Parts: sequence; structure tokens; C-alpha cells
Amino acid sequence: MATLEEITEKMREAVAGGGLDQSVKFDLGADGVIHMDGSTVTNENKPADCTLTLSKADFEAMGRKELDPTMAFMSGRLKIAGDMGVAMKLQPILSRVG
Repeated sequence: MATLEEITEKMREAVAGGGLDQSVKFDLGADGVIHMDGSTVTNENKPADCTLTLSKADFEAMGRKELDPTMAFMSGRLKIAGDMGVAMKLQPILSRVG
């Protein structure tokens, strides 16, 4: 398993050419937070247009394409608060993190 810092760095690389127009927060529980706003990625716990709550293990599995985000959402392993449209735009970014 990667550390939060390693995952954060991969996220920075994934959005280096430009991220989303909206902000996204990945709440990984006790493992910490990844906040993405455009091409800026930090571990600051600040408000976002869309917040995805899931375990760090599930986040990594989605990046490796071992866990389908839709199935994770339907089974309750992924919770989404805020703008669902933002969450739908994340797949290309997450696929570069794996």
C-alpha cells in the first residue's frame, strides 16, 4: 500500500496538465485527506464542491481498476456528497493514478 504522500504525489502528476474546474476532496478517514482544486493537490481538509469518502485501500483499488467506482458507490464503500457531476468527471484522472 502506498502512503498518503505517495498517493498525493501521483494525483499531482495526474492533474499536472490541468485538472477539473471544480474542487474535489477524497476523505480517506483515519488515513487523511486529498484535496484537489484544478491542478493543485494538497492534504488540506478544506471544503470542496464534491467530497468522496472511502478507505485508502478502496481508493488505491479504484486507481488500479480492481474496484469499479459505480459498484463501490452502489455497495456503500464509496460515499459521494455534493456535486455528483464532478464525481463523474474523475475517472480519467483516477485511471492515471493507478
